[in-house]
Amino acid sequence: MKFKHTFHVFVDNFSVTFKQLLYRVIIMVIAAVIYGVIIAPYKNALTGSEGYVSLLSGVKQFLSNLIYGRPDIAESTEQIKTSFEALLALISDNRANIVWGIVGIVAVHFVEKFFMGLGNYAAASVINDKMALRANSSFFLSLIRNLKEASLYNLMYIPLSMIYDAALVLGLYYLVFKGFFFIAVPFQLTLFVTLAVLAIAVKMMLTTDWLPALIRGKKGQGKAFVYTFNRRRKNNLNVLANFFVIVMIIFTLNVAGAVFSLGAALLITVPSSYVILLCFEFVNYYDREELKYFIDKKTIIKPDKERPLTREEFFRGE
Repeated sequence: MKFKHTFHVFVDNFSVTFKQLLYRVIIMVIAAVIYGVIIAPYKNALTGSEGYVSLLSGVKQFLSNLIYGRPDIAESTEQIKTSFEALLALISDNRANIVWGIVGIVAVHFVEKFFMGLGNYAAASVINDKMALRANSSFFLSLIRNLKEASLYNLMYIPLSMIYDAALVLGLYYLVFKGFFFIAVPFQLTLFVTLAVLAIAVKMMLTTDWLPALIRGKKGQGKAFVYTFNRRRKNNLNVLANFFVIVMIIFTLNVAGAVFSLGAALLITVPSSYVILLCFEFVNYYDREELKYFIDKKTIIKPDKERPLTREEFFRGE
């Protein structure tokens, strides 16, 4: 039922997708410009070096000799080898600058994810208002109104997420491509994707209650953090299975959209992916906490035994 209710809530909040799209495009364009400014000096230094020019010339000459059957392949091969060694020497001589460039890119990536996270928090707030009160809250007003809480949440969540993602990619690379080196590459890729989706689902299961606890539960940052990682009596296997299915569907739709529409469908599928995940988080929270909620303007989902509001919840207006 959670999956079904999630779909209905997603459809009921589909307009949030377009607001997410606009917000994300703005952030991505700004980030792309900054990335370009950071990378440009390194790119110009590399492409303007003698080694790079010689390497390109050697590759072109090698391909030409190979295609037309000329006997000068050994000479062009030696040129490629010498040029490549010159490029490696250039990179080695500029290691300190390259490290600072990487640090700059990581810092920009963190800031980009931070602002993306602010957008996710605003979308979550809009979804909650619709589920609880049938209120059509403004995305951008929610963004401004929740700026403080959203900033604190993202300053906690993003570093944890980035560390988890980096460990995930590195661990799966060595596990699949090094540990299972004896199986064919297509099967390695299938195993890598399956394990990656499972690992993402585990992360989402562990953090699924964080936003709902902040927004609907009105808990403080510390209490919400402790609450989400306390997985007792939260039907973890069911939540994990739902996240695995949803993430796999999202992955499939995004890949299909990228391939069959030449990337155009990603304008809808990518922001929709974040929205539907938020919808499931709130549906899961409302169901477990035995709170009634709207899935559309005519349908209210009520728990089998509705929990009465506490005195504190009543005076908070919940």
